[in-house]
Amino acid sequence: MPVLPTLSTFFILLSAILVAFGWRFISKGKAEAHRKTMIAAAISAILFFIIYVSRTIFAGNTSFGGPEELEIYYTIFLIFHITLATTGAVFGITSLTLAFKRKIIKHRKLGPYTSIIWFFSAITGFIVYLLLYVFFDGGETTSLIKAILGT
Repeated sequence: MPVLPTLSTFFILLSAILVAFGWRFISKGKAEAHRKTMIAAAISAILFFIIYVSRTIFAGNTSFGGPEELEIYYTIFLIFHITLATTGAVFGITSLTLAFKRKIIKHRKLGPYTSIIWFFSAITGFIVYLLLYVFFDGGETTSLIKAILGT
């Protein structure tokens, strides 16, 4: 299994697990535990993002290597995942910003939606990882730098 995709997938799953714990803490009235857990979840998500972007720029993205008849379904699923991940990131940044600015009423309203989107994003990301690196051999990987430079 490739190390960087495995590592980035670990961090995104860890962030989702931490969000679940954070949600539980706040439902039990443990605001300080919630705050610390959600910050840890954000750090884990940032580590995912750094690894993912670095790998994308320098090593590239891996194409689907499974059966050709499944490729369209994989592509549709990947688009769904990317949409969730992008939406989840925007909601996550907004939720964190509201919390840090102490706009708790707005944070409370947005937080549950953010968490649900984040869970589904992490789950679909994990499935993408399984499809690319576990269930099937990964397809071709092309470096973004090579693609831009045409080398």
